Amino acid sequence: MADTLTAASARRNAAHGGTLVVTARRDVAQDVVELTLARPGGERLPDWAPGAHIDIVLPDGTTRQYSLLGDRWDAHSFTIAVLREREGRGGSEHIHTRLTAGDTVGFGGPRNNFRLSPAPGYLFVAGGIGITPLMPMVRQAELLGDPWRLLYLGRSRARLAYLDELAQYGERVTVHAADESGRAVIDDWMPDPAVPPVVYACGPERMLDAVDLWAAPLGRHRVRLERFTARGDADRPATVFEVEVASSGAVVTVQKDESIVDALRRVDVDVITSCAQGVCGTCETGVLRGVPDHRDALLSEAERAESRCLYPCISRAVSDRLVLDL
Repeated sequence: MADTLTAASARRNAAHGGTLVVTARRDVAQDVVELTLARPGGERLPDWAPGAHIDIVLPDGTTRQYSLLGDRWDAHSFTIAVLREREGRGGSEHIHTRLTAGDTVGFGGPRNNFRLSPAPGYLFVAGGIGITPLMPMVRQAELLGDPWRLLYLGRSRARLAYLDELAQYGERVTVHAADESGRAVIDDWMPDPAVPPVVYACGPERMLDAVDLWAAPLGRHRVRLERFTARGDADRPATVFEVEVASSGAVVTVQKDESIVDALRRVDVDVITSCAQGVCGTCETGVLRGVPDHRDALLSEAERAESRCLYPCISRAVSDRLVLDL
């Protein structure tokens, strides 16, 4: 998972858990580097569970989110893997070209918007770097003896990380490399609706959109996705609306070209943010009245219908006013 903040907004990011030092670095696939991180003094790190991610705060103040994929029972180190995106906005390029063992970064979290729930079985679907949140899930399912399978997709095997570790699981792992087998037909792997496992998928948008269509036959609660970016509805036309701060009664108008977060800052209400794309969950805020226009990649359709919360870094309003639990 990756996103960008301006340096100025990143400095307002209060979700900072301290400093981490890079203790190890290794290449795990073409354009994918794995970093092991620890506190400078070796102190204990926060607990986490499969599906969790942390913020990495780079020296220029920009922030990225990366899934934790190491040993969750190791209380003294975090492990992440980063895909180099040469046409991205600079964060992964900085990590690949400048960050070395001994360097320090800030961090926030862990947070988890992609929790592994108990289920009679799992189908994991990973596309490229989307394997990172799924690796701890595979280990957890294996530890508990739960039935599981993994479909792992990529352009070539050289670009797929952790194939060596996954090889131990034999036929439970299916690797589909496009340069060997052509483009994958995702629906070929759709589970039998009569006995469906819970599906966890992470990867490119096209792959996730295809898996998301399985929700109709399998049930929405059985299809869970982790997206790198906000959904396409982030580009819907914006309108002007008002936001009321419940604790003070302050009202601010949110213009078409600004976020709720930015508008609130004009009345000195600072909401903690991180990704600014509705993918990390840091800015979750309760909604007391009004109808949100959800544009995040986190809430399920049922949660959107309930509208008990929204992510003000990206979401807007359908009603003329929202009253937020701030």
